[in-house]
Amino acid sequence: MGEKVAAGQFDLSDRQRYRDKLRRCLTGLERLLAEKRFDRPKNLMGLEIELNLAGADGMPRMLNAQVLERIASRDFQTELAMFNLEVNIAPHRLQGRVFDRLAEELRTSLAYADRKAREVDAGIVMIGILPTLDRDDLVSSNLSDVDRYTLLNDQIVAARGEDFSLDIDGVEHLRCTSKSIAPEAACTSVQLHLQVTPARFPDVWNAAQAVAAAQIAVGANSPFLFGRELWRESRPPLFQQSTDTRPPELQAQGVRPRTWFGERWITSAFDLFEENLRYFPALLPICDDEDPLEALDKGRAPSLAELVLHNGTIYRWNRPVYGVADGVPHLRVENRVLPAGPTVTDVVANAAFYYGVVRALAEESRPVWSRLPFEAAAANFDAACKHGIDARLTWPRRGRYGGTTEVDAVALVRDELLPLAEAGLDAWGIEPADRDLYLGVIEERCRRRTNGASWQAATFHRALEQGLPRDAALAATTRRYRALMEQGDPVHTWPIGLPEPVPTA
Repeated sequence: MGEKVAAGQFDLSDRQRYRDKLRRCLTGLERLLAEKRFDRPKNLMGLEIELNLAGADGMPRMLNAQVLERIASRDFQTELAMFNLEVNIAPHRLQGRVFDRLAEELRTSLAYADRKAREVDAGIVMIGILPTLDRDDLVSSNLSDVDRYTLLNDQIVAARGEDFSLDIDGVEHLRCTSKSIAPEAACTSVQLHLQVTPARFPDVWNAAQAVAAAQIAVGANSPFLFGRELWRESRPPLFQQSTDTRPPELQAQGVRPRTWFGERWITSAFDLFEENLRYFPALLPICDDEDPLEALDKGRAPSLAELVLHNGTIYRWNRPVYGVADGVPHLRVENRVLPAGPTVTDVVANAAFYYGVVRALAEESRPVWSRLPFEAAAANFDAACKHGIDARLTWPRRGRYGGTTEVDAVALVRDELLPLAEAGLDAWGIEPADRDLYLGVIEERCRRRTNGASWQAATFHRALEQGLPRDAALAATTRRYRALMEQGDPVHTWPIGLPEPVPTA
């Protein structure tokens, strides 16, 4: 959620002052780009995972403050609600055995956090949306006790001016309202960072947008919300609707939502930051003391604090990130598409697939975004969220005839994107054994047409067939998921159903 801020009230002058400061930040960014002041390539990647806390019964536990106190590590932080945590893995260079090292670090960190959570009758669950969450769990009183979250909630609620409306029509139909942004906390994701030069940024961002649907198709893991079976990846519609500052009248006028896929391919990172200022009012108009243009004149790298804070309140699925490390500015693409889980192996496989295929697509002589309309990429994203591993996607036709065709997502991944990912990982210098292990996980998901969402849905329906009521079936599915997650075998190997005897009605 970005930097910590102090809670407070804003007056009318704050927003004008903040808007002026944002314009100065944007001018500063333009100068940094023109003067080529950015860091040289370092092939750095980073990883963040949002986590759920649940008890042995599978129900959410509102205990993140107590758990974080016991973990006592800066690698773990609060997230929006009291049943959320986030773990941050230090940046790694994309080379050699990086994915094996990443997997080992994650297993060690999560096992330690889980041991500490068990001291207060909770445990770590890596899953896109915890199936046992109830509407009563997602209320403002269960937001984490952090000034930023309180302030952000207050500002989004004030901007909207009425209750939030959730309306997701999937396998079943969910329609309800919320008085706060708390339902957003149900969405727990994996964020993949890639540091790039300004010259490489647009190609990497465009490539990430193009393959977002394929990422979701093979990685979907969020089929349930409030006891209803919805989309195979229900996070995107839930996130958009639970942060939507637009009442119906503004939606009808075509005002852009703060959570969005985008509307065009880009030619510079500047395009995205400029869109942020042009389309989105400030939610947190907090001004920093630094003057970015004065800092530039003195040879310092400005923090661009207002630009960074504003960017953190606009929820693109592939977000631009500006940062300064050791006095040198850099740019990152933050991929926010994937849900958390199911296992560490699955998370690392998803990361290997992403970093490989994005590298290969960004270096193609005839890039995919020159052949795929942006509207088709956005429609693909929605189709993958709705249908998961069974989605059909629009993709450029191979060969000299051009145009696009509709193809099964699994066929696209298996026949075209996995070979590209293999070439991309080779270009990064990844060890062949790591490359084959983790891309093999993606290939097996495609072969078996299985991911976390399909396993959850199948196991839930098996429990219903065995006579369990819906709530009990969701809780039993969650307990089984957690047990298999802890065993660590990738989700395509998980047996469908519950291991324990199920009492008859």
